[in-house]
Amino acid sequence: MTSLTEAVARNVQPGDTVLVMMGHSRWTAAARELARQFWGTDPGFTLVMTSLGALGAAFFRGGLVRKVVTAYSGNSFPTYTPNPIFRKAYESGEVEVEHWSILTLSQRLEAAARGLPAAVTGSLVGSSMADNEAFSVVESPLGPLGILQPLVPDVALVHAAAADPAGNLAFSEPLLDGVWGAWAARRGVVATVERVVDDLEGLGHRVRVPGHRVLAVVEAPYGAHPGGCYAPGLPVRSYGEDIAHWSAAAAAAAHGEFDDYVDEWVLGPATHEDYLTRVGTDHLLWLEGRSDPMSWKADADANPVVEDHSFTQWEQAASLGARELERVVGAVGADAVLAGAGVANLAAWVAVARARAAGSRVVLTAELGLWGYEPTPADPYIFNQRVFPSTPYLSDASAVLGMVIGGPGTKTVGCLGAAEVDSAGCLNSTELAGGRFLVGSGGANDVASRATACVVVTLARPERLPRTAAYVTSPGERVTSVVTDKGILRREDGVLRLAAVPSGDGTLEERIRAFRSSCGYEPDVAREVEELAAVSSQEVRALREFDRRRLFLA
Repeated sequence: MTSLTEAVARNVQPGDTVLVMMGHSRWTAAARELARQFWGTDPGFTLVMTSLGALGAAFFRGGLVRKVVTAYSGNSFPTYTPNPIFRKAYESGEVEVEHWSILTLSQRLEAAARGLPAAVTGSLVGSSMADNEAFSVVESPLGPLGILQPLVPDVALVHAAAADPAGNLAFSEPLLDGVWGAWAARRGVVATVERVVDDLEGLGHRVRVPGHRVLAVVEAPYGAHPGGCYAPGLPVRSYGEDIAHWSAAAAAAAHGEFDDYVDEWVLGPATHEDYLTRVGTDHLLWLEGRSDPMSWKADADANPVVEDHSFTQWEQAASLGARELERVVGAVGADAVLAGAGVANLAAWVAVARARAAGSRVVLTAELGLWGYEPTPADPYIFNQRVFPSTPYLSDASAVLGMVIGGPGTKTVGCLGAAEVDSAGCLNSTELAGGRFLVGSGGANDVASRATACVVVTLARPERLPRTAAYVTSPGERVTSVVTDKGILRREDGVLRLAAVPSGDGTLEERIRAFRSSCGYEPDVAREVEELAAVSSQEVRALREFDRRRLFLA
């Protein structure tokens, strides 16, 4: 047991490769302390973090990092968007970045934790991320194998639910990147916990990191803030994510005011207790209430469904996407649907609900480590802690992206979005022509590389539908449909062809020409083009039921 200041000062050294473990908590008080202690000192850290949310920008503004190893560098709240601080650092070369998918980053840590010389993966092949010294394709008697080098951090920072005096750390799933990094870290783990208890008797199944791997334990209640902590059956209180706080950090970065945010929330508080005082006791208690599975009702009451009978372009695309996804689910006999964030996610929720109502057994799965979850109204985010208690199987990304996706006993359909979808179905969410940085892969490459089939939802625009993607984040071979607001491309004889257009103004031929003129190339046209029924207000309302503020649908 030690203070947060001492734990970081004694165990993190300039030049270290520092892993910030995420799990479902997404953040750790030790990460904030790291930024505070090393601000402006140029420690030359290599930061390893599966997903850099808006708070990760503090490491950049403080000059802490020279290199980042990650799967996603962007905002998650209020929407999934590029962050100008990451963008500027990467584009200028100030910070070197290694792009990975969520699964491959986890597999590299797993290989290190197991003491293996390499890990085999089914991801990355056919993508621009394959051009990396830590990845190679080798020939074997089994055929070509994707090989990943181990990734060994010097120290890992983690927030756990509880610890005992021996330093054993108890966690609750879902765990996203898992605890491989804790086992892989060369020196060990700096842990913050909600509470140190006398013993963890009867909770051995929740202990994922034993005390011999732990360098320091700091009792830091609400130490995951603005992330949340789900801790059922453990001697601590659960609390939900502070979405408003995440959103404020993203807004500060967007408006050139992030230094003010840092002054208030990173450099200002001298201790964790000072930080919690700024958050406020009433607000912390309110966040505890956000972990209640029924707390969505307050959001629903505060945000009634918009009864606007005019539809946005995204509502049109998402409604058609839900129809197409339901069709593909039936065609392949899918067991599960894994959706990307945003509009694709909303389309998947509506499609799966309709398919199940019609008798399908298909369920929703998510890279965080969820199988069979059911979304709640008035919450458009996959990362919704209120669904955890009722989800029948909680695990991590290694299980979902490495077994549910591509496993021989499970048929999974991906529903994805991207900034670019090219004529071959390749997706780009990483870098535009000219080097303009976006956000990275997240789990998209893993899904597109191994799912039974993929449906992509986007808008029909020349810049979104180029002939060739500027950067291939995800290969396109398994993309069977590209759904837009103006029509649907379906794979026919190995080629994506315009196969359906919605009814509307003008003749069928005119609508076909309108779609083709909305692409950056002239797509082939199927032998027969289906004329789709117009999107109904009921279909759009089903989407708005989740996204009541139309954060994504607008």
